[in-house]
Amino acid sequence: MEQTSKVMDIHEQAITDLLAQAEGERVVCVRANVRPIDLAQTMAAMANASGGTILIGVRGRQVEGVADVDAARAMAFDAALACLPPLVLPLPVVVTHNGATLLIVTVPSGLPHVYSVGGTYLRREGSANVPLAPDALRHLLIERGETSWDRMAPPDATLADLDAEKIAAYARRVGPIAEADPLAFLLRRGCLMQRSGTATGKTEFVPTNAGLLLFGVEIERWFPQAEVTLVRYQGREMSDAFLREDIRDTLPETARRAERWLIEHMRRGSRMIGLEREDWTQFPLGAVREALINALAHRDYTIRGDSIRVLLFSDRLECYSPGRLPGHVTLQNLVEERFSRNATLVQALADLGLIERLGYGIDRMLRQMADAGLPPPEFRETTAGFLVTLYGRTGDDRADAGGADVAAWRRMGLNERQIAALLFLAEHQRITNRDMQELAPDVSAETLRRDLVDLVERGLLLRVGDKRGAYYILK
Repeated sequence: MEQTSKVMDIHEQAITDLLAQAEGERVVCVRANVRPIDLAQTMAAMANASGGTILIGVRGRQVEGVADVDAARAMAFDAALACLPPLVLPLPVVVTHNGATLLIVTVPSGLPHVYSVGGTYLRREGSANVPLAPDALRHLLIERGETSWDRMAPPDATLADLDAEKIAAYARRVGPIAEADPLAFLLRRGCLMQRSGTATGKTEFVPTNAGLLLFGVEIERWFPQAEVTLVRYQGREMSDAFLREDIRDTLPETARRAERWLIEHMRRGSRMIGLEREDWTQFPLGAVREALINALAHRDYTIRGDSIRVLLFSDRLECYSPGRLPGHVTLQNLVEERFSRNATLVQALADLGLIERLGYGIDRMLRQMADAGLPPPEFRETTAGFLVTLYGRTGDDRADAGGADVAAWRRMGLNERQIAALLFLAEHQRITNRDMQELAPDVSAETLRRDLVDLVERGLLLRVGDKRGAYYILK
């Protein structure tokens, strides 16, 4: 708290409204002779919750006033300094109400630390200062960046729970500084920590949560919540017709597998611009990668029973990540501000070339969507998570409406002309050589004929009739 206070003319009604409120989480009334330690506990409890207002010089709802403003101000300073770390609060405000002098102390919301008094961590709940339970304290420390979940170590984890080959591959990627002593490098990175062995008493390396997520042998054993669910729907809404893939693996491998699946199942093709062929995808691959990697790197892994979900529709991609925006980041400052909930994971993924160390890459995602001529991504906080939506090229939705699995056709090796022919058939029931020429006017008639013959030989089409009157139907 700063060293001077100021007198402020607060509207009488504002004081009346504060006094009329029942004492609770955000409003507390104390007498002028309150003990500094009690005031400190209330300040810390409010700071660890949602902040609030303390009126000094009130007993219950009866205004007694402050006889010695300087003494009350000094007591407020002492109480703020008794918190650990010391609370830095706005200047206390001296006000008058019905002829009595009061001192108002404001504890802002969103303070950056977790505060204790005499070794006890409190939180304001209702009208009481309540000690924080261990789990609640741990969550608050992580939430406010005082400690990081990814640097904590499960009690039973050992080096045997890590994959030596994955560690060696990581060290090779980083270079000589890591290859010289991989374990020492992982210690500096926060993927290992040192602990005294219970049996030997010697200091030994043990993996942190980050180390297990990055290099673990059995991810599901330690983190059943570390799962990515990928779903491809056949239209613009959820339906009973879908393809699904669940991935439970180390984060680097999960990122690679999920990206391959999304590329395989999103719409893509090519077109001729003049004499040049231009390949396109439903979404810019860089933007999809950013959304996926950011979800893996920044999700709240303390939330169990929920997973990252990536839903692919015919017009959009939705990427949901458990955990709301961390730290001081908001939807309004998302592009400019930087805060890593899992700094160790972010750094290791950056070492592997999967993410940039600084920032979420939101600005890159915006740029990539704009360069592709697509709408900017939409960002939304849900009750317990964060949702990114990318709107892509809508193309021809007949494949989705008709239940056609374009991805399966591509896996068979069909070219885009053949896929276009099958989509045409899904709507019109038959196709002719003339129809094929209208679908691909820049391609020779002989090439189009071979495309249709190939579909017949694959058992997908049946030719009906001969010569000019021939047409093809789905077999």
